[in-house]
Amino acid sequence: CGRRHFTHSKVMAWVAIDRAARAIEEFGIGGDEGRGHLPHLHALRERIRAEVLDRGFNPRVNAFTQSYGSDHLDASVLVMPHYGFLPADDPRMRGTVTAIERSLMRDGFVLRYDTQSGADGLPGVEGAFLACTFWLADNYAFSGRIDDAEAVFERLLGLRNHLGLYAEAYDPVLKRQT
Repeated sequence: CGRRHFTHSKVMAWVAIDRAARAIEEFGIGGDEGRGHLPHLHALRERIRAEVLDRGFNPRVNAFTQSYGSDHLDASVLVMPHYGFLPADDPRMRGTVTAIERSLMRDGFVLRYDTQSGADGLPGVEGAFLACTFWLADNYAFSGRIDDAEAVFERLLGLRNHLGLYAEAYDPVLKRQT
């Protein structure tokens, strides 16, 4: 696999910087010293954002991909609208959702990524990653696809156990959480 810049990791770095700046701005965290760091934090946040938009989005795939320069998808990028990185109705997010629907959906559930791409170095296949399926439902709702969001959410509700809990993954073939 080699070393790569994973798009989701870069987005999460952006989130950390964004939330640090917001904590200083909104709550005065760090006092005057904290406020003195704001110009640096703002510049760093924007530099990370610009890099992700430039290198994390692959126009050939019309989607944000698993890592910079890759053609492989990773549904973890569906969190971008949650954190305010991009709105769900941005054309790049819409393209990402379409690519994930086309390539990572199995029986109405979302795989985190294609395990055959060898991204994690682990052998075998995985079930659908339920968090990613919830994130897809949220993206539908955020972008105005309410009927699609409700359908996915209702499908997910049908999987919860008697305590209302979920496992990390779901095997649609065996029809059980794993």
